[in-house]
Amino acid sequence: MKERLLSLLLVGLMGASLVGCGGATEGGTAGGDTGKTIRLVNGKIEVDSQLKKLAEMYEKETGVHVEIESMGGGIDIQGELKAYYQSDNMPDIFVCGGAADFDNWDGLLQDMSDQEWVQDTDAAFTSDEGVVGFPYTTEAVGLAYNADILARAGVDPASITGPESMRQAFETIDSKKDELGLTAVIGYFAEPVNLYWSTGNHLFGTYLDSGLDREDRTYIDMLSDGGKIDDERFAAFADMVELFNEYSDQSLLVSGTYDQQILNFASGKYAFVTQGSWIGATMTGDDADAYAEAHNFECGMIPYAFEEGMDTILTNSPSWWAVYKDGNVAEAEAFLQWMAGEEAQEVLVMEAGFISPYKSCKFVANDPFAGTISSYTLAGKTSAWHWLEMTDGYSQNYTGQVFADFASGTLSKDEFIETFKQVTENAYAQ
Repeated sequence: MKERLLSLLLVGLMGASLVGCGGATEGGTAGGDTGKTIRLVNGKIEVDSQLKKLAEMYEKETGVHVEIESMGGGIDIQGELKAYYQSDNMPDIFVCGGAADFDNWDGLLQDMSDQEWVQDTDAAFTSDEGVVGFPYTTEAVGLAYNADILARAGVDPASITGPESMRQAFETIDSKKDELGLTAVIGYFAEPVNLYWSTGNHLFGTYLDSGLDREDRTYIDMLSDGGKIDDERFAAFADMVELFNEYSDQSLLVSGTYDQQILNFASGKYAFVTQGSWIGATMTGDDADAYAEAHNFECGMIPYAFEEGMDTILTNSPSWWAVYKDGNVAEAEAFLQWMAGEEAQEVLVMEAGFISPYKSCKFVANDPFAGTISSYTLAGKTSAWHWLEMTDGYSQNYTGQVFADFASGTLSKDEFIETFKQVTENAYAQ
């Protein structure tokens, strides 16, 4: 196994000479002579100070020193970790961003299936080796909306339960667009070069998972089996995309940028937007002035209900912490269990701004979407992110352009369906 991993090391990585280089934030010195030390490589440098605060709290309680090493600024974290492995300098806990990252460490990660926190979340990362990823925050994909605009238009978001009610809501809002100060009903952008991930991963991901139990793999398994698409389900999905094309901001539909999409929603120019909960940080950060001018309106999410009765949003952790099984496993697992507890969750949620993936957490982040995500999670109304398992380059090289062609009118709905199926078969034949 070690030889397999070494063969994957990037050319030019020089092992120990890279330790602490390239923008990594160095952790503190080891705790007292009698204390044990564990080391955590964190991939979110923006919360470095909060994690170091938690490390100090934990050391005071247990005597175990936790060294936090945060990496950011475009660093190839997996490349750095491979260099650490080559130089026998592996951290006890380290970040993995998805299946490809976890595959790098096949056979080298601790199975945490027996840990108490596993029963308190739906967002753990599971592989053939068991539960190998600890989730520390949650993101969601759903149809985001401006609650103030919907209220002024007389549209109850809870009434949107399927394609007919969704169209009725769009028509109602569109008829009142001028008095509501809207540019468009929905901020749906299908620009293929820089936003292929929005259409080809996240929006298409709702075809794979909307309305399904988290363990239901029906449509991702079909896709993995030679690129098969369910005709009836995809036709209903295409109807929804067509609705978005019709009621979107036509001037930016196939040319708009991510920044424009979020700014316009934050400014109150769209009633809906096809982005996930991560935009909350932008709305309260870079776009805070525009959001304030729009009276810091309440936000929410509804399911992408392209079939009647779909009642789930798609949630997942954007990355996880894994435990190196040849490291200080007992101490690392104990620290992660503590991190899932009330004291640590308060800091992660209220100070780091994370949306907790743990059902027992009583804290709600100061984020426009935190409340609605917590509500869906507590109600058990979440589906998985199986789009993470799609073949490499699928959205970027194949389907992103098909969404754009449909949006521009180059393809009719029937042609969109047929072209999508054709390029999918091609992608999975590679």
